Amino acid sequence: MNPIDKYLTYIRTERRYSGRTADIYADVLERFREWTSLPAEDIVKALTVGDIRDYQVYLSDKLKLGARTISQHLSVLSGFCTYLIRQGLLESNPVKLIGRPKVPKRLPSFYRETSMEEYFDQTDWEPNGNYKDRLAHIVVTMLFSTGMRRSELIGLRIKSADFDRNVLHVRGKGNKMREIPIISSLSQELSLYLQATESLLGRARLPEEPLLVTEKGNALYPMAVERIVAEELGKVESIAGRKSPHVLRHTLATELLEKGADLNSIKELLGHSSLAATQVYTHNTIGQLKNVYNNAHPRAKRGGNNGD
Repeated sequence: MNPIDKYLTYIRTERRYSGRTADIYADVLERFREWTSLPAEDIVKALTVGDIRDYQVYLSDKLKLGARTISQHLSVLSGFCTYLIRQGLLESNPVKLIGRPKVPKRLPSFYRETSMEEYFDQTDWEPNGNYKDRLAHIVVTMLFSTGMRRSELIGLRIKSADFDRNVLHVRGKGNKMREIPIISSLSQELSLYLQATESLLGRARLPEEPLLVTEKGNALYPMAVERIVAEELGKVESIAGRKSPHVLRHTLATELLEKGADLNSIKELLGHSSLAATQVYTHNTIGQLKNVYNNAHPRAKRGGNNGD
């Protein structure tokens, strides 16, 4: 097996990258290999500072790719180089010596609290409702209530739910495990949902089986989750923008910040590897920060005057 295929197998099996992410990595590495005109077995020969700098120029000047896409290509190549170093196939990472194009910061979208309240008011779950509606409701509820990634939701197993402690055991990026607390109403809905799946399938289910399943008893897949979220949030008139699991994740982070949760707690909840990834949500709370500042700052209370 050539180095590229070995690396792709590594990120899929050991690092447990999502299928979509692994496909992106495969596409980037294949495009780089095609540019080098080398067979995959000899790709290490092209992993030099000069070649990668020339490739960056090719992406920018020839393909007219944006800064964000070029940065993604360089990140994939850097991860590949790091892997090759660990395998003893490369001495150092040449990508670290390449300047990255400046990428404009993309602020996360989020739904207003009133919009989510409108959704839950309109779609209050029914214990005896049809299975499709119950599944759709619990997908949105779990994503919004826990801030899980789509891949993490799909990866949940029945044994992931600890109803005694009201927590979910979630396997995140890099195969890291974390606990996410769930509110009592979600715990109750989830428990009743599991009973409904056993009634639907006509059998008891094993702890290792997927937590959420389709009407045919199959594990949920990425596009099914995307479709459910889009259809459910499409019922809310005040939600006009993108309707996706990731925006629900952003929404929870924003609301927690606005309610006073500290960044470190939100970092642990979302499974971020660094605090910097969590800090991007603080832009959404600047309005509240200004109010707190104006109400609490001694000079602001005096209208900015130096006297009493």
